[in-house]
Amino acid sequence: MALDHQTVKNIARLARLHIDESDVHRYATELSRILDFVEQMNRVDTEGVMPLAHPQEGRLRVRDDIVTETNQRESFQKVAPEKEAGLYLVPKVIE
Repeated sequence: MALDHQTVKNIARLARLHIDESDVHRYATELSRILDFVEQMNRVDTEGVMPLAHPQEGRLRVRDDIVTETNQRESFQKVAPEKEAGLYLVPKVIE
């Protein structure tokens, strides 16, 4: 599908893009190639092909769920201005 200069200018206007007059021919060529590729992909017979969420059937590597840090609540709360029962107390901001 070949796009003419006026169509490219109209697309640029709709997309709110400024294209220099010297670049219109290049954009027309590139957009035409993209549209030709889309047409080519639409002609491919995909009957009976199951859709995939990802092109590769890989699995994520998952590490063991092991605690690697010690509980440091007491040391962290030493610098807190107010705390109660292991929780930080903050001023009320919503009435």
